Amino acid sequence: MKTYGLIGKNIDYSFSRNYFKQKFESEKIVDCEYVNFDIKDIKEILFVFENQNQGYNVTIPYKETIIPFLDNLNQDAQEIGAVNTIKVHKDGSLEGFNTDFYGFYESLIPHLKSHHTKALILGTGGASKAVAFALKKLKIDYQFVSRNPKSNEISYEDLSKKEFEVAKIIINTTPIGTFPDVENCPNLPYSFFTENHIAFDLIYNPQETKFLQKAKENKAITINGLQMLILQAEKAWEIWNS
Repeated sequence: MKTYGLIGKNIDYSFSRNYFKQKFESEKIVDCEYVNFDIKDIKEILFVFENQNQGYNVTIPYKETIIPFLDNLNQDAQEIGAVNTIKVHKDGSLEGFNTDFYGFYESLIPHLKSHHTKALILGTGGASKAVAFALKKLKIDYQFVSRNPKSNEISYEDLSKKEFEVAKIIINTTPIGTFPDVENCPNLPYSFFTENHIAFDLIYNPQETKFLQKAKENKAITINGLQMLILQAEKAWEIWNS
């Protein structure tokens, strides 16, 4: 039996486990299983890697801290500085990849118009780095928004009508609003959204977060994270089996 799995913390809700379970059933793949490796601290990853499994996905909060435990990174993951997919080579070496950026890139493209030239990225974690990498490839300028801004970042309090007039894509890469915390949302001036804006939430559960609801009330185009997740999962499967 080939074992694949998701590395993360508090991941009972896992999209990946259910997705691959259904994939194996529908495609009649009988020699594979997909499990959750729910670890409380990144150091526990050594016990996971001892088992010589075939491949892993990585989620919050380990997309960056897992890197020192890997043998090498592919070029995209190296540039992004975050990993969400690990391939176990035949010699046992571990190579990190990032398929988040691919999923986001492909999900965003169908909605882009000529006025979508700048984006605001809410959050500064591993997922935000993949989003920034995709935007760079699309030649879309971006600005990070953080509760504790560092250099080249702005705070939520800095968001004015002027920011929204320039940045027509607003992307939530934070976990704010994820089930069961469904009544919460990023602290934004939602009245500044218009029909020319795209609101993209990397969250997929619930399907429509409070962030997306409030953006939609002001006629923004809204996209949740489901298609991105499906695309990144299929890309991970391709990498494991290449």
